Amino acid sequence: MKIVIINYGAGNIQSIKFAIKRLGFEAVLTDNEEEIRNADKVIFPGVGEASSAMGMLKSTGLDKVIPTLKQPVLGICLGMQLMCAYCEEGNTKGLAIFDCDVLKFDASEKVPQIGWNQIENLKSDLFKGIKEKEYMYLVHSFYVALNNEAIATTNYGLKYASALKEKNFYGVQFHPEKSSKAGAQILKNFLELM
Repeated sequence: MKIVIINYGAGNIQSIKFAIKRLGFEAVLTDNEEEIRNADKVIFPGVGEASSAMGMLKSTGLDKVIPTLKQPVLGICLGMQLMCAYCEEGNTKGLAIFDCDVLKFDASEKVPQIGWNQIENLKSDLFKGIKEKEYMYLVHSFYVALNNEAIATTNYGLKYASALKEKNFYGVQFHPEKSSKAGAQILKNFLELM
């Protein structure tokens, strides 16, 4: 199986590569359009700031490539947020794969949300073998409001969408690569999607 991690200067790549390796696979880090299109599975990671990350994608033309991919694509954290229509962070226009906006948590909660939190209302094969209210590791200051594309929710002062799905595109706000056994199971499920 050919697994590609999209390379656009976003951090946290090594932990994803190690998590994939623990599942018995190798992942290739690339910004090459042909390699990305020919992959069986594509992971779109992200740690950082939305507008500069979007600038990186545009500079390589990947902003045009990603929305046209036909194989299963998994956006993680900022990767998921960039797949949305709009992000308040840096007033950023996203890839609009998911028809929703990314909003800043208000000051009533400690921001960023850092640490373990529960996911629930799980839908989709991405969560096969994952129990309701399983804990996942999160680090973020912005969230996606509840919407029709939500396949998991989390509570942090308010209930928000912690995972999204639209056709072959999946997004998770949490970091499966840092979420112990359950996170590894989600990555395994993603690799097994048709």
